[in-house]
Amino acid sequence: MKSISTKKFWKYLILPGLFLVAAGFTIAVVSESWGTIPLALIICGAVVIGLWLIWQSQESNWWGRRSTQAGTNALVATLAVLAILGLINFLASRYEFRADLTETKLFTLAPESKELVQNLKQPVKVWVFDVTQNPQDRELLESYQKQNPQFKFEYVDPQGRPGLTEKFGVKDFGEVYLESGEKKQLVQVVNVSDRLSEIKLTNSLQQISSTSTTKVYFLQGHGEHQLTAGEGAVFQASQALSNKNYTTSPLNLIEKSTVPSDANVVVVAGPKRELFDTEVKALQNYLNQGGNLVLMIDQGTDPKLDSLLTEWGVKLDNRLAIDVSGNVNLGPAVPIVTEYGQHPITKEFGNGISFYRLARPVITTPVPGIEVTKLLITKPYPNTWAESDLNNENLEFNEGKDLKGPLTLGVALTRKLSTSSKPTPTPTTSPQAQTKPSPTPTPSDSTATESRMVVIGDSDFATDNSFTQQLNGDVFLNSVNWASQQDRQPLSIRPKEPKNRRINLTALQANVLAVSSLLVLPLIGFAVAAILWWLRR
Repeated sequence: MKSISTKKFWKYLILPGLFLVAAGFTIAVVSESWGTIPLALIICGAVVIGLWLIWQSQESNWWGRRSTQAGTNALVATLAVLAILGLINFLASRYEFRADLTETKLFTLAPESKELVQNLKQPVKVWVFDVTQNPQDRELLESYQKQNPQFKFEYVDPQGRPGLTEKFGVKDFGEVYLESGEKKQLVQVVNVSDRLSEIKLTNSLQQISSTSTTKVYFLQGHGEHQLTAGEGAVFQASQALSNKNYTTSPLNLIEKSTVPSDANVVVVAGPKRELFDTEVKALQNYLNQGGNLVLMIDQGTDPKLDSLLTEWGVKLDNRLAIDVSGNVNLGPAVPIVTEYGQHPITKEFGNGISFYRLARPVITTPVPGIEVTKLLITKPYPNTWAESDLNNENLEFNEGKDLKGPLTLGVALTRKLSTSSKPTPTPTTSPQAQTKPSPTPTPSDSTATESRMVVIGDSDFATDNSFTQQLNGDVFLNSVNWASQQDRQPLSIRPKEPKNRRINLTALQANVLAVSSLLVLPLIGFAVAAILWWLRR
């Protein structure tokens, strides 16, 4: 009896061995730690299984059985297959290989994008403020991330993380921002019809990873709004530019006869007194060499910029813009704008509101080589007009003197640079022997191919009292951003579009195709099968 019970004990010894091994693996997987306890259980289980195998071989020549050999071969083959699959999976995760079989390589990053991301020296993160994750956008971001671990991205619910939303100044779902250190930059706004663009993302990435900053100068010395905090200052506008990686500085053209060579944009914000001829000439030379201006000129002032504006076909009308629609309690001398031109500055405004206190109309005439776009457009007459009699207490339109609405309060202008206008070194006339020419100061972007100018018939909308209200701040920031030519694509990445492979069929061709595929081809198959069956009988 004792020998029988001992045999039963050895026969079933494999069960506790398997249990110990399974328990060890389970504890290690759940705890995510291969500590002492799981390793001890696995080792004990392996010892027990080993003793069982030794007993089986001595007791009944277990290893010599055909069933044991067949089972062992099957087990070894299974383990080999699992090991091969595991090795393939490991290599695939470590060394990824993707084959883009589309003709235009729709799912492959451009070489410029790859090189830029691979050379990132500091962490860069993409924030997508949206509640849904579009698979196409996510795949594009993952393609960037695979090039360099310095590149990361995250989807954020704007309502779920209000602190982060306020930090980036998010105003709507779908806004995509880039962050690198203290720099933040809006890439684009994604929606159902406008998906995340590799071109925009790569060029924004190049801009934010660049060590150079965009320099904006504010002209001073003629009663313009000050950059420091105070009554009627543009301090908030200056701070907002600094938050977008711009550097702002005052500029006095009496102290400096030319615009500094590192100037990307010069802003003239509400001058009360006239500029000297030398100052106007310095601004003209700056524009002729690829410079960019943002002019905000109030009604009732004359900064003597007519000679400059005439070259661009712009005239500042001295009449006062009136808005009697009465929709808000700002008064008739504060026109409300809800209509904007088709331009990058106002692209995302929709029917948003901006307002301009004591504004003047901006009138343009065609000039060869100048491209003009109206930006800010008031309501049509009789809601708005330009009043010529400023002493008239009864606001009534005077035919022949006043100007009917809609009025244009702001315009954007572009002028291509001619070859002759591009700066060239000017040789010195000094009697001393010099081999190096003295270069003429030029804008910081030596590759500029055009000059840009924004003219707005008001400056109060950008002051601290109005900057954060409605779209006023956006009008100013977008104007400076566009004028700085930051929207130019520095990398020549061609958009990828799928080839049009559609076949246009007539009704007859479609019917023939349907009959042949649904009737003729199946009948041929049945006929061949029947013939083969008959031949093999």
